[in-house]
Amino acid sequence: MNKIETKLAKAGDEILDEAAELLKSGGIAAIPTETVYGLAANAYNVEAVRSVFRAKGRPQDNPLILHISSTEMLYDIAERVEPLALTLAEAFWSGPLTMIFPRKKHVPAETCGGLDTAAVRMPRNRFTLALIEKCGFPLAAPSANTSGLPSPTSAAHVYEDMNGKIPLIIDGGECRYGVESTVVCIENSDTVRILRPGAVTPEMLREYCHVVIDSGVLEKLDAGAKVLSPGMKYKHYSPKAEVYIVKGTDNSISSFLNSHGVNKTGFLGFGSEDPADCVISFPYGKTAEEQAENLFSSLREADAAGCSEVYVRMPDTAGMGLAVYNRLLRSAGFRIIDTEK
Repeated sequence: MNKIETKLAKAGDEILDEAAELLKSGGIAAIPTETVYGLAANAYNVEAVRSVFRAKGRPQDNPLILHISSTEMLYDIAERVEPLALTLAEAFWSGPLTMIFPRKKHVPAETCGGLDTAAVRMPRNRFTLALIEKCGFPLAAPSANTSGLPSPTSAAHVYEDMNGKIPLIIDGGECRYGVESTVVCIENSDTVRILRPGAVTPEMLREYCHVVIDSGVLEKLDAGAKVLSPGMKYKHYSPKAEVYIVKGTDNSISSFLNSHGVNKTGFLGFGSEDPADCVISFPYGKTAEEQAENLFSSLREADAAGCSEVYVRMPDTAGMGLAVYNRLLRSAGFRIIDTEK
């Protein structure tokens, strides 16, 4: 890919028209959302979508999420919209919930990873909603990072990965949630299946319907498996350092770190452990919300510090903790160390 000049601009009225014209002309741009930064293109423009895949180095069978600014826009994408989907849209849109719909024929297969379905959400970000509205078409937008690396939660993260590869990065500040949206498919009139957990938790969804958690959330899928959601199939969210999940008590984890820690070993913990002096601690948090917010940025910090390995304490899997654990499993390649054995 030829290196191009990358412009970094603050989100606001001054850049809105320029960004819209860029996207209308088939260009791509990094945009802020409440989850992570996205690399956006006209979802209906096959060449623009291909540019996203090239910039990221993303596998072609990994579907993109279509971002919309109104429920009306959904009907231009979805062949069928179930009543339960409308109920969930009313409850959680705009916000970090993606739903899977059968796609209309004019929605390119390239945008949807070759599937007959389309993943759709309405982001909770005023600038990005205004941008989609001004464009008049949905934006296909995976995370704005090199494929496989930790997702970007700031414009600086995007710049690290995309400088020289895309023409525009729009800086909307730090992302609120820090992990990608929850992805669900409608199983029947009162059931959804969670394909990827996020800030809309199983507990929140159960207020409206029955919830099934797909086995792919916590298990490694076969290389040849077809998936409806991004984030299910390939190794994701991983820094250059080797990541390991560690489980156990404060004392057992502290003992493990004291015996295994070497110079430039990284650790993300709850703050109650006592790691060896050679271990570098990075922000993580005591609550699932804090852990989600800090996870990707701390993994990037570990790379910047030159860590060759990073140990991350296993989170509680209730609520948003399920999303943190799901991302960690893929970041660590499903490697878990029980420090009490």
